[in-house]
Amino acid sequence: MGIFQLDAYVLIIRGKDRLSFIDGLSTNKVDGDCSTVFTTTTAKIIDLVDVIDMGEFIAIVGHMPFKESLIQHISKRVLNQDISIVDISANNSVYLSTEDIEVDGNITKRKTWRGWLLVAPNSEPLEANMSEDDFSEYRIKNMIPHQGYEITSNVHPLACGLGDLVHESKGCYIGQEILVRMRSRGRQGKELVRLANPVEGATTTGASHSLAIVRKKRD
Repeated sequence: MGIFQLDAYVLIIRGKDRLSFIDGLSTNKVDGDCSTVFTTTTAKIIDLVDVIDMGEFIAIVGHMPFKESLIQHISKRVLNQDISIVDISANNSVYLSTEDIEVDGNITKRKTWRGWLLVAPNSEPLEANMSEDDFSEYRIKNMIPHQGYEITSNVHPLACGLGDLVHESKGCYIGQEILVRMRSRGRQGKELVRLANPVEGATTTGASHSLAIVRKKRD
């Protein structure tokens, strides 16, 4: 469908403990490129981020309005680990492409579960040709949750369509105990659904269908 510019931040994390540091604080197994979720002690979402492994460092890309909460969350947990965190958001723009497009060498491209993530220096901006409505229709069609809509600080990952980013057999991380208990007991509470309009309490409203987080029906 096209390219949509995200309201995103970009943090660079260096140090020999960079991957294990992010792995120990988030829901997915982090050993390279991936998407993962940072959660609170009550398993509520702080942010969904994309991890880009650049070899000598990693970049994490998240939702700009959630940046300060994320930075505060991870910074106070560095302790004695070999970690440095630098915010390069002001120098870069982030886009999501629904198709695999050719980009210049200075633009970082990664395939994600949402589409192709593109991080471009501000000196090489891309043409964003998707409107908010176009992006919403793309998300509704593909059941893709988004920050500020389905993904908020009021929900846990299992409730808003991020269950695939909650690794079932990784080590301890903040919020893990609650998420494991929800899964093992079959009590995740709510789930993300796509419904034909009209939809009461829709999180994203489209032309014919909408996304909503509803009480999960028991089997």
